[in-house]
Parts: sequence; C-alpha cells; structure tokens
Amino acid sequence: MTINEKYKLLAENIKNSGRVVVAYSGGVDSTFLLRVCVDILGSENVLACIAAGPSLPKSQLDRAIQMAKDMRVAIQTVETAELTDTAYSANKADRCFHCKSHLFGILNDIAKEKGYDYVTCGSNLDDYDDYRPGNKAVKVFKVRCPLAQAQLTKKDIRQLSRKLNLPTADIPASPCLASRISYGDQITEQKLNQAEQAEEFLRGLGFAEFRVRLHGQTARIEVHDDDIAKIISLRQKIVEKLKSLGFKFVSVDLEGFRSGSLNEMLTQEEKQKNL
Repeated sequence: MTINEKYKLLAENIKNSGRVVVAYSGGVDSTFLLRVCVDILGSENVLACIAAGPSLPKSQLDRAIQMAKDMRVAIQTVETAELTDTAYSANKADRCFHCKSHLFGILNDIAKEKGYDYVTCGSNLDDYDDYRPGNKAVKVFKVRCPLAQAQLTKKDIRQLSRKLNLPTADIPASPCLASRISYGDQITEQKLNQAEQAEEFLRGLGFAEFRVRLHGQTARIEVHDDDIAKIISLRQKIVEKLKSLGFKFVSVDLEGFRSGSLNEMLTQEEKQKNL
C-alpha cells in the first residue's frame, strides 16, 4: 500500500471507533494518533491519558501536556504505581508486559466510567519486528492499535506528522526510562532519576539521539558513530557530572547507539516466552 492508502485505511478505522481514550506519551506515534483522532472524531470524543510517573522524563511530560492543550483535547494524567509491583520492579524479561498491564487496566476502567468505546495506543507496524512484551498486554486488555492495523511504519508516521506540522515529526524515539536499566537490576525511583538527569545533561551538551544505560554502578553511554569523538572530547565534564549523580564508572559503548540494546542480554527462549 502507498502511504496515502494507509492513511485512508487509518482514517476509516478511527471513524468507526466512536469515542476513544488514547494512551498518550507525547512521542512520535501517540501524538500522531491523538491528532488524527481529534481531526476525525472531534476533540469532544477523545481523551488523552498519560502515565505521569518516574519512568517518564518530566520534560517529556510537560511537552506532552502542552501539545494536547494545543490540540484542544482533554488530557488526564494517571498514576500507574508500577513500582509497587514486584513483578515489574524485578526487571525481568517481561517487565514491559507488567508496565503496560498497569496502564491499560487503568485506561479500560476510565473508558468504562466515562463512556468511551475503546482504548487505543500508538503501536506501529515496526513494533512487531522487535522484542516488545508490551504487545502481549495489548491483546490481554483488548486495546486497539489503529496505526499498526493500517500498516503504518515509524517512517510513514514521521512523514505524515510533517504534513500535519506536528512538533514530534523528527524528534528521536524516547522509550520509558526503565528501558535504561539492565535486566535483572531492580528498578527503583532513584535509578530512574539517575537515568533522567544523566540524559538531560547530555541533551544540554547538544546530543540528540543517545542512551545512558545503567549497569549497576556503571553508566554506559551510547551515541551515534559521528558523536563518539565529540563525547570523548567532553569526557572530563561528563564524568564529573555523572559521578555526581552516583555513578562510580562512566563508559562509552564503541558499538554506538542502537535502540533496545539491552535486549541483546536476553536469550531467544526468554524472548519467545514473553511474546
């Protein structure tokens, strides 16, 4: 299908959705989905819900809320309290399933209480080519994925977002902060704050797409190949800042930035078990 055909299919699917709750994070996919839902259904038939917890950077939360206001759509913040769930905080291979289960359970309750017909999320076609146990929660809680159903890829969504003049069209992907913590290391609010502050610092130095991964007391920085020389040139400043955040060791990954690199720790058996 062409991108125009995919968009037409998306519009048809959303048009038949009635009133919807959108699982919203302020990222590329959910912002595009929210905008299309508002355009097709009208803002009075759409509710944006965002999980406001320690796994979402505050800067991203503030930006997401402002974008929803700019669209003139109602937005509700929800407290998912996943850190109180040991199945989540243990940070095993199925962590994302437990996180999404908390969120989707709450959103289903909100939809039922307020008279919305469906809960939707911004999963796209590419999400089914990666290890994403959160997709299992989508099925369990019967959440609709109109972008994936229309076979829209991340590239498609960015292209369509540019046409809609969305500020998220070209921002780097930013999964939740828990994805920075090495599997098997317990997730705590303190570690999530460490990751957030370390990445905010690097962003302030001009880096755009990167990750700071936590391996115990070690920070492993991933940047694109073209940025490795830059980060080495700033190493004294970076080491000083990250050690002030509690890290004992600071390293640069010579393989460079790659999305989902912590999944490399998992065996195929672990991945298959949680899909």
